[in-house]
Amino acid sequence: MPPDVLEPAVLKPVSETLARHAEGVSNDEFRAAMSRLADGVVLVTAREPSLDPDDPGAPDGEDVGMTATAFMSVSLDPPLVLVSLRTGSRMDDLLDEQPLWAVSVLSESQRHIAGRFAMKGRISDRLLFEDIPYARGEVAGAPLVGGALATLECRTEQTVTAGDHTLVIGRVLTASVPSADGGPLMYFRGRYRQLG
Repeated sequence: MPPDVLEPAVLKPVSETLARHAEGVSNDEFRAAMSRLADGVVLVTAREPSLDPDDPGAPDGEDVGMTATAFMSVSLDPPLVLVSLRTGSRMDDLLDEQPLWAVSVLSESQRHIAGRFAMKGRISDRLLFEDIPYARGEVAGAPLVGGALATLECRTEQTVTAGDHTLVIGRVLTASVPSADGGPLMYFRGRYRQLG
C-alpha cells in the first residue's frame, strides 16, 4: 500500500466502548485527582409544588435544597449556568418536573449551610431551612439565602445524562449581588475552605 494512503480505522461497537471503565483508573484514584480542583460552593434550591393544588386544604409545597460544588457559568449570551446533580437524588427528581430553581453562591461564613444541606440521611428540608435567613425569589419562588455573595434564578433549558449524574443547564432569569462582604466558600481536598 502506498505511504500516502491511510488504512481504514478499526471501530469498536459503541456498546463495548461505553460499558468499559477507563483502564487503570479506579474510583478512588479519580476522586483523589479531582479533589485537587478547588470549587466554589453553592446552595441549589427549588420549590416543590403542592401535591394537590386544586385542594385548598392540601399542604403547601415544600422548599428543597442541596449543596453543590459542580456549578459553572456556560454562556453569556444567552446567560446560562450548569449544575451537576446525582441521578435519582431528590433535587434531580424535582428538577425533572419543576423547571424553575435558584442558586445562592455561599460566602466563607456560610460553611454551616453547606454542611447542613450536604448531609446524607438528613432531616426534612423544611427543618433545614428553619433558622436560615432567606428571601423567596420573585420568579422561581425558591429560597435565596441571605448573606450569599450572589443569587440567581434559573429556568431549565436542557438536561444531559452524564454517567451517574444529570447535567442541568439553566437560563438565568435574575441575577443579583446582595452581599459584597467576605470571600467565597471553597471546597478542596474533601473539605470546605476559605480563599487565601
